[in-house]
Amino acid sequence: MTPAVKAARAAGIEISLHEYAHDPDNTQYGLEAAEALGLDPATVFKTLLVALNGDPRQLAVAIVPVTGQLDLKAMAGACKVKKVEMADPAAAQRATGYLVGGISPLGQKKRLPTVLDASALALDRVYVSGGRRGFDIGIAPADLARACNATTAAVGR
Repeated sequence: MTPAVKAARAAGIEISLHEYAHDPDNTQYGLEAAEALGLDPATVFKTLLVALNGDPRQLAVAIVPVTGQLDLKAMAGACKVKKVEMADPAAAQRATGYLVGGISPLGQKKRLPTVLDASALALDRVYVSGGRRGFDIGIAPADLARACNATTAAVGR
């Protein structure tokens, strides 16, 4: 049981658990999950961390589809800062308590400002990392946003 599962259950959120055999040579974690689980890749979302205004101590979380990329300008706007840049992986791991490739938006060590890409709201269910490589959680987008105290904005492209 990962902190992500514990957080969802503690919040009374219905989730589904999906394990698969992670290939350690594959660094396309989200696309690997979609393929291994037989999911539409547009429903699988990745959790990315950014540094606000270039400060590695001020981080925020973006949850975007694995089929696209994070729009840094849009993310900066959603966070009401001048600019954002991708966070250092070691800083992301320290802040969340998860390893890169298994960072879940749920159950992070430190609650960070979080933005869920608005495209998620058109879906019945999205899949995000469950807190380790080879493990995803299915969750309703509204429940995900509520559990992460996330705002929604068009931050994916």
